[in-house]
Amino acid sequence: MVRHPALRDRIAAGILDTAAAVLAERGESASMADIALAAGVGRATLYRYFPTRDALLLGLTRVAFEELRDRIADAELDAVPLREGVARAARAFIAAGRRYAAVVHVGKTYVEDPAEFDRAVAEPVRELIRRGVADGQLRADVPAEVLFEMFTALLERALQLVGHDRLGIEQAGAVITTMFLDGASAR
Repeated sequence: MVRHPALRDRIAAGILDTAAAVLAERGESASMADIALAAGVGRATLYRYFPTRDALLLGLTRVAFEELRDRIADAELDAVPLREGVARAARAFIAAGRRYAAVVHVGKTYVEDPAEFDRAVAEPVRELIRRGVADGQLRADVPAEVLFEMFTALLERALQLVGHDRLGIEQAGAVITTMFLDGASAR
């Protein structure tokens, strides 16, 4: 048993990073044994840190949420023009990368507090889109919530492409921005 909290935290973080990569690559078919092997730990060690698959997914979701929350807050979406805000939001999600892709892949059932996730991560992006509709930069004939869903769909697909090395992180952010804004521009 690891007695030093800092070492224990590093081991847990390493397991979560590996789990994110394995889950992003293999999805639901990835087993705890696959994750332990990829992390270079025994299954007993993995289960000591994360006694169940649900505990592992909850831990991964928590870390992904914290990273996304911080990146969205740092992006200051409310303080920049629409195009820059969309680019910043895209970069924030893509930078969170594998962790977020793994969370998306296994679904939101593991989010501890969906209301907090919505408030801290989704709502700033929704507000950016509503602002774009209100000032005429985005289409008003499509509800803002639908535009938000389209934007998040682009994010999710871009994360998969990054995970499969078909797009680089910067390229993905730029593609999301131009695809969304050029496809959603006011006519």
